[in-house]
Amino acid sequence: MRLLYTAFIGLVTIGHCLAQTLTGSVRDAQTQESLPGVSLRLLPTQKGVTSDNRGHFVFYNLPKGTYTVQVSSVGYQATSVVVAITSRNDQRITVSLQPTAIQLNQQTITTAARTETPDFLRPEITTVLTSRDLEQRAPRTTPEALFGATGVWLQKTNHGGGSPFVRGLTGQQTLLLVDGIRLNNATFRSGPNQYLNTIDPQSISQLEVVRSSGSVAYGSDAIGGVVNVLTKTPQFADRSGFSGSLFAKAMTQGMDYSGRAEAGYSSANVAVLGGIAYRRFGDLVAGQGLGRLSPTGYNQFSGDVKARFRLSNRLIATAAYQNLRQDNVPLYHRVRLENYRYYQFDPQQRKLAYARLEGFYNRPYLQSVQLTASWQQQTEGRQSQRNGNPTAVYERDQTTSLGLTLLTVAQPTALWRMQNGLDVYTDYVRSNRTDANLTTGSNIARRGLYPDRATMNSVALFSLHTLTIKRLTLTAGGRYNTYQISIPEQTNGQPGIGTSLNERTKISPSALVGNLGASFAVLPAVRLVGSVGSAFRAPNIDDLGTLGIVDFRYELPNASLRPERSFNTELGVKIRTNRVSATLLAYNNRLTDFINRIRSGTDSLQGYPVFRKENSAESFIRGLEADVEYEFLPNWLAYGGLTYTYGQNVTANEPFRRIPPLNGRVGLTYQSANRWWARAEWLLAGAQTRLAAGDIADNRIAKGGTPGWQVINLNGGYRWQYVTLSAELQNLTNEAYRTHGSGVDGVGRSAWLSVLVNW
Repeated sequence: MRLLYTAFIGLVTIGHCLAQTLTGSVRDAQTQESLPGVSLRLLPTQKGVTSDNRGHFVFYNLPKGTYTVQVSSVGYQATSVVVAITSRNDQRITVSLQPTAIQLNQQTITTAARTETPDFLRPEITTVLTSRDLEQRAPRTTPEALFGATGVWLQKTNHGGGSPFVRGLTGQQTLLLVDGIRLNNATFRSGPNQYLNTIDPQSISQLEVVRSSGSVAYGSDAIGGVVNVLTKTPQFADRSGFSGSLFAKAMTQGMDYSGRAEAGYSSANVAVLGGIAYRRFGDLVAGQGLGRLSPTGYNQFSGDVKARFRLSNRLIATAAYQNLRQDNVPLYHRVRLENYRYYQFDPQQRKLAYARLEGFYNRPYLQSVQLTASWQQQTEGRQSQRNGNPTAVYERDQTTSLGLTLLTVAQPTALWRMQNGLDVYTDYVRSNRTDANLTTGSNIARRGLYPDRATMNSVALFSLHTLTIKRLTLTAGGRYNTYQISIPEQTNGQPGIGTSLNERTKISPSALVGNLGASFAVLPAVRLVGSVGSAFRAPNIDDLGTLGIVDFRYELPNASLRPERSFNTELGVKIRTNRVSATLLAYNNRLTDFINRIRSGTDSLQGYPVFRKENSAESFIRGLEADVEYEFLPNWLAYGGLTYTYGQNVTANEPFRRIPPLNGRVGLTYQSANRWWARAEWLLAGAQTRLAAGDIADNRIAKGGTPGWQVINLNGGYRWQYVTLSAELQNLTNEAYRTHGSGVDGVGRSAWLSVLVNW
């Protein structure tokens, strides 16, 4: 760590050169109002800034020359401005942006290449939820913000969960990030989980999903894709001032009462933004014939703060802290179907603190350098008691993660851009369990779900390259990742297992992965895209050391697992004109050494069948994804999306587990320049009757499979000066439905109203 710090300081203290300043402002072309939060990129330097609350921006330290300012903002057409910088004068410009309803293929994304790039030019296919989407839809949770998004399927084991499926994979095979920092850790569970719901949805500025293998850029777990949650970032301002906001939301039948307060301060050299939120979620009320699902409600409290400091014109520091806690989160299907008096998560908590230092330069081999140090702690408590059983079980797992990332960006020539870096992560696991007899008052300490004091360390080197030759964009990259995993083999009297073992197992898996991609402009508005890439997932502590009841089975540990691997190929087309934007893509992902649960004979423990994980499966997942937007009249937008996924476990000669059904959505939106909006949306999913043996045994899936369903929602709102009103009528036909694999049903006919006040 000291070596990384020394290297970083050496980079950021490179001598300065004679340079000028470019300042300016951004306005709405129709209303001439100032536009805050506009993204501006300066080519060929790749410097990036965001306009402040008054629409102003500044680029420092520019040598004389000719530059192109790329300007983009949610709800506006992207534009470019050419500026000549001389050695005698600072320059000032004014940029006017035209409003537009179309957003698909228009966004600037950061996840695909770990730095901001135009979505349309990249080979990757992405799903992006912008700040406007999040403000208008006011999602109850972060996972539910993705409901209906093309290429993403949302499963909810419980009302406090929400696990995104990307390319038919979720859990350990889909990587979750917060501001580019791994949310996945050593105890990340296989299959669906609830961890994405530990991020406050009103703290998010943009949500990006890369629907493709992402192991080269981010390492283990990114076999299906990458979900990156970008939280709000305070902006510097040429004039000091305070800002703030209040958000409140209420839903019918007591299903949601939420509130959040934010406060910020901005000046030329300091910018701070913080918020606190409290949410009280009542029991979910499902569609016709199902009624109120009890217990499903829970409470949530969160707080976050982010501060940025301009240490010099070249050096910016960022410090951030997030804390979210959920209490008494019940697992509905356990209580209703498995004879539990209660089964709940209490608490479910995530804490994240990170510091980031960024230096910006105009040198060919050092455009920018970034060093990020992070600390994250995820705590999961579980309490359960069966009906008629005097023993209550109290479990607690806590995983502490330390991370350090060094990322450099260079542009040796006008055609070639690269990102090189180093990722270091270390996880430390604490796990315990107590069985308490409520009749006698006796307590028995047992081995927790995971081996106590297990550790998982990783080190990786990666390099990403982009080559632009006229109409052709080529991408390539490689990563080498090595792990050190240490697991104490302790059973500690777990019922049915035996006595304690005190040995420690150590394994050192590693992986080398790479990718190639291409994007070719057949016409200025049409690009053919394609890529090939390998990915991997190192076995974690959950794979190697789980001992106890998981879902509807009893799992035994196995310390001899190898990394899962995949090889993904995809081919598609992107279209973008002034009135039409579309994507169409086909992919095939071949999975080898896939870790599967294998039934351990006919034995059972605590009434559950016994399984052990093994590298036993060779499988493939292939599919089609389509998106289209059409602005048929000014401010009127028709849109649609369709996702088809087919998976097969070749080894077992059966369908791949939990594959989503054919699903999609169709919608019609009216979006005025800056006031009204209205949206009608039809979401649908076909029946899923292709079931693996594990699906058939899963009590969350109906016998014979999950029926198809259709849901109609109406959304609208009005923005007046500092006040934004949003409202939605959900499931107008009161359809009784459940997304495939979920443990709770979808919400029935209901309505919500939210109010956002900014100043």
